[in-house]
Amino acid sequence: MADLVSDYALGMPGAWPDEPWEGDRVAKVGPDGAGKIFAFLGHATVGVKCGTREEADEWLERYPDDASVMAYLGRSGWNTLRRGGAIGDDELCEAIADSYAMVVAKLPQKHRPEGWDQ
Repeated sequence: MADLVSDYALGMPGAWPDEPWEGDRVAKVGPDGAGKIFAFLGHATVGVKCGTREEADEWLERYPDDASVMAYLGRSGWNTLRRGGAIGDDELCEAIADSYAMVVAKLPQKHRPEGWDQ
C-alpha cells in the first residue's frame, strides 16, 4: 500500500530515508552522515518543524485532538501531527514542505540540494 505522506517527504529534492533509532523512520536532507531530519515518518503520526514554538502552537489550537508538542524537540517548534484524523494528507504534505524549507535554509550553502534557492 502506497503511503502518500511518506512518499511526498522522500520525494523532496535531496531527501533520503534513514532509521537513526530502531523502528523510527525519518526523512533527511543534506549529505549522508551529516543530513538533518525534516520529518519523522510514523505509521500514525508525522513529526515536523512548525517554526517557532509560538507558530507551532497554532497547530495545537486548530487541531487540539490531532496535534501535539513533539517530545524532546517541542520547545524548538516541532509538533507531532496525527494521521487519519482531522488533518488531511494535503495539509500534512504542506507541513512537511514547510519543515523541509526551514531545515534546508539552515544548512550550509554547499549542503543544500541543487536548485534550491529560497
